Amino acid sequence: MTVAGAERLREELTQLKSVTRPRIIAAIAEAREHGDLKENAEYHAAREQQSFCEGRIGEIEGKLADSQVIDVTKIDDTGRVIFGTTVTLINIETDVSVTYQIVGEDEADVPSGKISVSSPIARAIMGKSEGDEIVVKAPAGDIEYEIESVKYI
Repeated sequence: MTVAGAERLREELTQLKSVTRPRIIAAIAEAREHGDLKENAEYHAAREQQSFCEGRIGEIEGKLADSQVIDVTKIDDTGRVIFGTTVTLINIETDVSVTYQIVGEDEADVPSGKISVSSPIARAIMGKSEGDEIVVKAPAGDIEYEIESVKYI
């Protein structure tokens, strides 16, 4: 996982623990005051929210505990594509340029230029260097790219 991805998860965890969880606990307490819990829709909704919140807290804590955070800025710039690098590719056929950062699966967001390390493009370019030509096996067919630049940012 990248440093930015780990930081986003920590921020979400803090939000869940310090804001969302207390709000849900207060909603459960208020719903209990309304009487019969069997037919109390507010109580059941609050309990369901609590279940989702606690599940997400557990999921984030597990990811943070099991992941290895990699700060690509502290790795020697060898010009090779590795996890965390930002790569600019040129489509050889159309001459269109695209830039992607290779991130963990949970951080992937293609519209913002972040692709999963397990995506077809990332798998094809891992270990390659600037100037190398690669072929990406895509559902629509093979696409040829040239690696224009590799940045350790």
